[in-house]
Amino acid sequence: MSNPDLVFALGGVGALLAASLPAVLHRLPFSLPLACLLGGMALFLLPFPVLEPDPVAHRAALEHITEICVVISLMGAGLALNRKVGLRRWSSTWRLLGWTMPLTIVALAGAASWLLGWPLAAALLLGAVLAPTDPVLASDVQVGEPVDAENADDEVRFALTSEAGLNDGLAFPIVYAAIALATTGGTAWMGEWALNDVLYRVSAGVLGGMLIGKLLGRLFFHTRKANLRLAEHRDGFVALASTFLAYGLTELVHGYGFIAVFVTACTIRNAERSHGYNGILHGFIEQIERLLTAWLLLLLGGFVAVGGLAPLTWRGAAVALLLLLVIRPLTGWLAQARGPAGPRERAVISFFGIRGIGSLYYLAFALGLADFGVPQEELWAVVAFAVLASIVLHGITATPVMSRLDRLRDGDHTRTPGGMVG
Repeated sequence: MSNPDLVFALGGVGALLAASLPAVLHRLPFSLPLACLLGGMALFLLPFPVLEPDPVAHRAALEHITEICVVISLMGAGLALNRKVGLRRWSSTWRLLGWTMPLTIVALAGAASWLLGWPLAAALLLGAVLAPTDPVLASDVQVGEPVDAENADDEVRFALTSEAGLNDGLAFPIVYAAIALATTGGTAWMGEWALNDVLYRVSAGVLGGMLIGKLLGRLFFHTRKANLRLAEHRDGFVALASTFLAYGLTELVHGYGFIAVFVTACTIRNAERSHGYNGILHGFIEQIERLLTAWLLLLLGGFVAVGGLAPLTWRGAAVALLLLLVIRPLTGWLAQARGPAGPRERAVISFFGIRGIGSLYYLAFALGLADFGVPQEELWAVVAFAVLASIVLHGITATPVMSRLDRLRDGDHTRTPGGMVG
């Protein structure tokens, strides 16, 4: 079998897994990402002549594939949220973005510098790459289909979905800071970085997303010409058009396209909250996202199977586990002090800081622009191990933890103030 033939075969396997496994694994402590990861490891261990999934050799291709997967997942996350944007309604989100994310970056950078002895630029890059939670792999702990009721999203699923939707874009300024530190050193770059990479690009992403979302929302639902009112045609692929349009236009003016896509999705969702077209758009995006995720995780499993983690040292593994077991739970817990989440919800939000495809994208992007003084193979091994550990840890625990949380919440709702079941 030639390599192109095997690529088609692997693509078919990934598509079948993406289609069949969600229903099979729905109530099991075993997630779709974990199944695809193990499937990829098994496939690449078979004696077939296939190209090795080498992220160093194929960095540019990996960058663009993961980029597409992330922007599609951001559109899906924004379309799924039922709660309108607001300071108080999104309190958990702002706490996670304002406290948990920067504290995670600082703690990770410190751990990489201390345990691994990496230079500051590489340590800061690791913090930026692994700080964002992932909208791609977190489907088991995110909100589901869009519905009419604004209060339909419980605090845990809402907080994790909205956090993942925004922190992918907000990691970009720190990635650019690490690149500037690696290429120029010193502090002369900080003024331009603050004005351009932080203030302008974030603002352009937010404003661009709002403008594009309003225009598309009007076109979908409110234009006077019925033949142009796309909601009446029920075409789901329009969600893909919205994703690429928001991302491409914002990137053309040097804004952060990741932020723009999520903001566009939220704005479209708010344009007509009770229309069934929201569900069609979200359903189409969810299918595309699931397919791309399955393919990427097959490749990630192949990366592990062919020895991609060989450069990983015990210190690198310790940094990744420190992130998942100590840094994220602690910073997530502290950020929600006196917030809207109750004690149980607060613990679950803190624990499920899932890492995934976004981290792979950021690393591929940064390595195309600078040399960070650390072998690329080692950087890939540490980041890939963190993603793998997250897939295993959170993939096994998500279903039982969320099911128990739902049962406890339902039990609380059915009890009267006197303690009797109503």
